[in-house]
Amino acid sequence: MIAAAAENGALGKDNDLIWHLPDDFKRFKRLTTGHKIIMGRKTFESFSKPLPNRIHIIITRDKDYKVDSKDCIVVNSLVEALQLVSNEHAYIIGGGEIYKQAEPFSNTIELTKVHESFEADTYFPNLDHKTWKLVTEEYHPKDEKHKYAFSYLTYIRIK
Repeated sequence: MIAAAAENGALGKDNDLIWHLPDDFKRFKRLTTGHKIIMGRKTFESFSKPLPNRIHIIITRDKDYKVDSKDCIVVNSLVEALQLVSNEHAYIIGGGEIYKQAEPFSNTIELTKVHESFEADTYFPNLDHKTWKLVTEEYHPKDEKHKYAFSYLTYIRIK
């Protein structure tokens, strides 16, 4: 999984991000380019167009949902999405409900922790520290391009 969440778990509001962190966008692009990315329909619809150099697997309950792009595959469940990536490196990219469903199937979490709390309508699930171990942490201070300080956290599943 890959996500950016605030101290209180906030991910977004009104199908949009709450903050703008250019260095986090660059990291997301670097990590996910060339891989399949799994997301819910609302997350996909928050993009102006499919992200380049990635296959998008879009989960929706709408059996008639279609996307006219060779880079997009529509499925009707997380299980179906995971079957499409069973032997390869892929990223779950949101939203909140998809993160919650996918957490038991994930082995790594790349989490950007924004050092602030926000009002939101979508939240990242709380991590059980008996299940997840923090293995790397890199702090990024706020600066002229970043209104908030944040840290890149990498967790691996330990059970």
